[in-house]
Amino acid sequence: MKLLSWNIQWARGLDGRVDPGRVTDTIHRLGDFDVICLQEVAVNFPGLPGSQGEDQVAELSAGLSGYTPIYGVATDVPDRRGGRSLFGNAIFSRLPVGQVWRHLLPWPAESITPSMQRVMVEAVVTADIGPLRVMTTHLEYYSHQQRERQIDAIRRLHVEACAMSARNLRIEEQGGAFETFPRPKQALLCGDLNFPAAAPERMQILAPFTAGVPNFNDAWSVLHPGQVHAPTVGIHPVDFVDRPECFDYVFITDGLVSHLKAHGIDATTEASDHQPIWVELA
Repeated sequence: MKLLSWNIQWARGLDGRVDPGRVTDTIHRLGDFDVICLQEVAVNFPGLPGSQGEDQVAELSAGLSGYTPIYGVATDVPDRRGGRSLFGNAIFSRLPVGQVWRHLLPWPAESITPSMQRVMVEAVVTADIGPLRVMTTHLEYYSHQQRERQIDAIRRLHVEACAMSARNLRIEEQGGAFETFPRPKQALLCGDLNFPAAAPERMQILAPFTAGVPNFNDAWSVLHPGQVHAPTVGIHPVDFVDRPECFDYVFITDGLVSHLKAHGIDATTEASDHQPIWVELA
């Protein structure tokens, strides 16, 4: 299974031009991916710089034929024209997709710090190595406190999912709205997490769980132990970091570590203010 994760900044390149087609062309150039996780995907959001209010889920889907699109909305606000402006994260999978969840993450009020609602999209996919949960998110940029709360929530959701995986289904849960589909313990968490690799939030994600719950492992560190993370932002000039940093990650649970074969970062594209990253599991 090959998976790519990329904050596409609503398909806005460093040239200021919004072009979902350029995003999908870049993805195809980088490789043949089974699962594609994108952050900052907008629908009818003309207030974003460079946007004409595109339906980016539709336009990205058109360039990713054969993939199942799964969109998770974080921001859902009036567009002042009688419609809705949407902003969130998406998973595109050409692997079979089981149950899907869209988790709104905590958004505690802070009086002096700008912030926005965040979402984590979770989908069960069946890969050649077996079923696993793919989770993608985009954590708060401005507030360390909010990132901590959001990571706490992600860890609680992982514990909850593992408990569900061990539960026997009841007769009432077969068919209808109560039907429950398998929710495996093994998982992959990826996205723009908005902290550098030396930040305490990374260790918060990596903290051990209690017995029976598989831990998260940083895919980069699994393959490059002791090495500094390759940067995913600031390789090209941007206005939110003053030097190259790693803000984008893939974390995998214990049962997937032996399957991890590769981790890549494309440093060349300027189709967003972040660089795409990917992993291969086999």
